[in-house]
Amino acid sequence: MIMRVYIGFDDTDTQASDFGTGKVARRFEKRLPDGCRLWGVVRQQLLVDERIPYTSHNSSACAVIDLSDPALEKVLLSLAVDHIEHQAAEGSDPGLCVAHEGAPALVELAAFGRLCATNIVTQKDAIQAASGIHLSGHGGSNDGIIGAAAAVGLTASGWSGRFIEFAGLRRFPDRIPVSELQQNGIYVVSLERDAMIPAPEDIVDTSGWLRPRLWGNGAILPVLPRGKGVWESMGTKRKKS
Repeated sequence: MIMRVYIGFDDTDTQASDFGTGKVARRFEKRLPDGCRLWGVVRQQLLVDERIPYTSHNSSACAVIDLSDPALEKVLLSLAVDHIEHQAAEGSDPGLCVAHEGAPALVELAAFGRLCATNIVTQKDAIQAASGIHLSGHGGSNDGIIGAAAAVGLTASGWSGRFIEFAGLRRFPDRIPVSELQQNGIYVVSLERDAMIPAPEDIVDTSGWLRPRLWGNGAILPVLPRGKGVWESMGTKRKKS
């Protein structure tokens, strides 16, 4: 029986660090023991407001991991705690949230995540929403528990965020056939007016930045037409500010 586990990370970096929370979450794949497989890592965008302390864009990340044995969940939790404590930058306020698929509190946690995207919330709000789910702070103010909880709730809902890791997406060429993306579990969806269906032999130009969205619990790549048989994926890379 396969069990899916969501591990939320937040506030693991500082202005002086050369990495962000997304990279910390992606690095966790190297810590996975036998019987655990990374399905993907999803970035979640939370409210950007001058009253909220954040490093660059106020985003958090959630690693989604499939376990072959439910007993591995405790092992995974221990590894996640060790990972964030060793990877978080000095001076950051890291938080960790871990929950398995089907946990009753995930419904409330998803609502909390949506609230984090539009409102200012507190640690108390996060703790209340994560009742029955592992939520822990690992330094500084522990404010990272807010984003970590939101990352798990939004990702588990299946309808929010963009993948920063999925099927080795960073290894894909800039121009790639639709069929190859679909073979790797990334489904190409047209957002043009008539909602045309991209043909398997059509080419998607990612401009070196392939980031599918998490829609309907799957990896969906929104594209727009750029010419006959050629599509352009949406979004471009931006520098850390």
